[in-house]
Amino acid sequence: MGIFSRFADIVNSNISALLDKAEDPEKMIRLILQEMEDTLVEVRTNSAKAIADKKELSRRVDGLESQIDEWQQKAALALSKQREDLARAALIEKQKLQDVVKGLHTEQTLVEETIDKLTGEIGKLEAKINETRAKQQALVIRREAAGNRRDVQRHLHTARTNEAFSKFEQYERKIDEMEAEADSYAMSGQGKSLDQEFAELQAQDEIEQELAKMKQQMEEQNK
Repeated sequence: MGIFSRFADIVNSNISALLDKAEDPEKMIRLILQEMEDTLVEVRTNSAKAIADKKELSRRVDGLESQIDEWQQKAALALSKQREDLARAALIEKQKLQDVVKGLHTEQTLVEETIDKLTGEIGKLEAKINETRAKQQALVIRREAAGNRRDVQRHLHTARTNEAFSKFEQYERKIDEMEAEADSYAMSGQGKSLDQEFAELQAQDEIEQELAKMKQQMEEQNK
């Protein structure tokens, strides 16, 4: 037994709800699409048959109306020849054919209504199939994305990846130590800046001046 039992079941179906309940959504949506497409083929076949019936009815009506015109002409001819009995018989045949044509017109109306209904059903089915195909594509994209994420996470948690990260951290620590050692050499005074050299010269001048002053004081005391 199919997922849907009637055309209305397909058109009014909530595809998302059906997929939420399914154990295997991708398999379910394939079955749904298959049944929708089978139903669409059936509806199109019925529509084509109805269109063929309409054309056949139109040909029959045209043929009968030609015969009605002929009986009308025969009745007029018989009456012009004072053959009222033949004229009456011709009009009877004409009336019979008119009754048949009337019935065919009723059939034409019913067939046209059927064609209109089937055309509407085809449009609704095609829209529902397009909607379902879009959901199928979304499922495929979600499955592929989930698979890619799973593969990435699986790769990140492997022993080789953990070992690589550990080695990277060790190398990073070694670089930090080298940078710290370089900073310590820079701060130890090796390699004086220009400002430092001028400051030292100024300090030496002050010491020389102080020394000269002390010598002068000692000479004055010895006199």
